[in-house]
Amino acid sequence: MSSTHAPATRRPTTTEVVAAVGVVALGASVLFSPDHIEDGPVICPFRRLTGLPCPGCGLTRSWVYLTHGWWRDSFLAHPFGPLLALVVLALGVAVVRARLRGGVPPSLDRLVRNPLAVVVLVAWLGFALVRAILAL
Repeated sequence: MSSTHAPATRRPTTTEVVAAVGVVALGASVLFSPDHIEDGPVICPFRRLTGLPCPGCGLTRSWVYLTHGWWRDSFLAHPFGPLLALVVLALGVAVVRARLRGGVPPSLDRLVRNPLAVVVLVAWLGFALVRAILAL
């Protein structure tokens, strides 16, 4: 008697999930009109609760402007928006390449511990702190 087993499928890694969510969010930003993005409701729970912007406030608007070619407005909405979009795209490409080659995607833990990533994260948090203080 032979037993047939379905091939083992591996669960998506954290890196793959983060890349997929980021690429979908970036893709979804194409669906919003940059002409009316400022007219929408405040969707940030932190900002709704405190009235202060969180470190990510403005990223949605930044990505909408970016995907429509409004570079200046993208940067003004959130100066880290274009950089984050580039990182998301690069991570998405790295994950797809790894999957196609049968390899392991890059480790998100290792990526965020890279000295350049640490500098960018500290700068981002510094920007967020200054922006929150100015909003008081």
